[in-house]
Amino acid sequence: MPEQIQTIIDNLKGFGTRRLALMGAMAALIMATIVVGSIYLNRPAYETLYVGLERSDISQIGVVLGDAGIPFDVGSEGTSVLVATGSTARARMLLAEKGLPNSANAGYELFDNVGSLGLTSFMQQITRVRALEGEIARTIQSLAGIKAARVHIVMSERANFRREEQQPSASVVIRYGGVDGVRTAESIRHLVAAAVPGLGAEKVTVLDSAGKLLAAGDDPSNTSAARALGVEQTVEAQIEDNIRRALTPYLGTDNFRASVKADVNTDSRQIEETTFDPASRVERSVQSVRNNEASSQRQSAVPTSVEQNLPETQPVASDGPQSSSQNDRREEITNYEINSRRVATVSNGYTVDRMSVAVVVNQQRLLSVLGKDATPEQLAERVAEIRKVVASATGFDEKRGDVIDVSAVEFIDGLDGEALPQPGMMESLGKYTGTLINAAAFVTVAFLVAFFGLRPMAAALTARPAPALAGSSFEEMQRSLPTPDIAADSAEMPALADATYAPAPAPQLDDIGRKLRPAPQERLVRMVDLNDERAAQILRKWAAAESAATPIEAAA
Repeated sequence: MPEQIQTIIDNLKGFGTRRLALMGAMAALIMATIVVGSIYLNRPAYETLYVGLERSDISQIGVVLGDAGIPFDVGSEGTSVLVATGSTARARMLLAEKGLPNSANAGYELFDNVGSLGLTSFMQQITRVRALEGEIARTIQSLAGIKAARVHIVMSERANFRREEQQPSASVVIRYGGVDGVRTAESIRHLVAAAVPGLGAEKVTVLDSAGKLLAAGDDPSNTSAARALGVEQTVEAQIEDNIRRALTPYLGTDNFRASVKADVNTDSRQIEETTFDPASRVERSVQSVRNNEASSQRQSAVPTSVEQNLPETQPVASDGPQSSSQNDRREEITNYEINSRRVATVSNGYTVDRMSVAVVVNQQRLLSVLGKDATPEQLAERVAEIRKVVASATGFDEKRGDVIDVSAVEFIDGLDGEALPQPGMMESLGKYTGTLINAAAFVTVAFLVAFFGLRPMAAALTARPAPALAGSSFEEMQRSLPTPDIAADSAEMPALADATYAPAPAPQLDDIGRKLRPAPQERLVRMVDLNDERAAQILRKWAAAESAATPIEAAA
């Protein structure tokens, strides 16, 4: 290898400084041509001027650009305008002078043309709603995949003779492409609801340009069924991930598959509990009642006798029985406050009612771990160990009714037994058509430049012309040599012949050959350096030919 490199270096030195400089300049020129050609071929002829335009705006813009002589084109989707590369600034300035584009989706700039004189509150409200609709429509059109949008908003209104206030509502019509319309519609609903005061997402209706209803009514993602399904999928995914992390270090990623089915209860629960502590009491109030009673009774009675029947006779009363009593009562009531604690628990979480886990293990993997001479009993023990690992990773609870099934089976080739579909050749070609065209154009330009530029130039640089003695006399002497002698001399000394008698250059390279041909003295010195004896023989032949020709000319 070093000898070959040294040979290449010697050959390059043999060209000389001038030739090497010309070859470097030519290589730089070719590379520059290739780079410029590739940039030019890959550069688009048109660039985008405006996107998301209405059809009326596109027609007006086309008329203005056509009158100004600016080449333009309309995008395939029909909502964008393209102009020639380098004409964007000029086109925009020209359209700005004409007030274009003048889309109907005007936003807050509507207030620029509204005068304060004679403007009623109704007109102010209408202008505010129009401005809000235009701003929301612009924001929706800025989303990826949305080509056009139109928004209608009904603001809340409360009349004097109406008890309930009318709730705001909105409707949106969109034209989209290349996106999921349903998911985009849900996002638009939340966007509009957040932009309008008091508007809920369930009050926003979204349709497409074909009249298809994309979203309306309650948000399906907020229903109890959707929430329960989401929690169930989250729990199943978490359990599967636990199984995967537990078995991957032992079995590998592709040697097992796990499936989990969990019954999740997402019902909301509220528990209220009141606890009384009789040992802990506090005297709250004391009520004391004292009652003292004293009574004395004396009775007098007229005795029954004959005197009572005699006229004008006053019976004399006699003392009757006497009695006295005294009552003393005392009552005390004490009220105690009993210590109590009230606990209210609200649970919005979930509980797993039942869980079923199925795990299949690649039997070949187990046999490779146990060895070729593994018995079915050893295989069953290893499967039982894997079942214990799965039970620990999933939180298995036998009382809850959980079920775990682990089986060792033979896996078939392919991912889960299904081969991934491969894209067809036509589909791949259609996907990379533009890239292939650009690459083919680049290769073609490089080939043409190398074939018509580098190849002739390299041939001209590497060609070595025949040496000459002094201007035209050396060329005349060269032509005067007989052809057989030159052929014989070339056969005897091929090296000298190759160096002296080189093939004539092509006609189209005559000028280059003349410019690169060394001086006659240099060619003579080079010929003598190659072989001085052979040079002397040639000179003697030339001298003999000239001496023979001199008497003939004198006689004539």
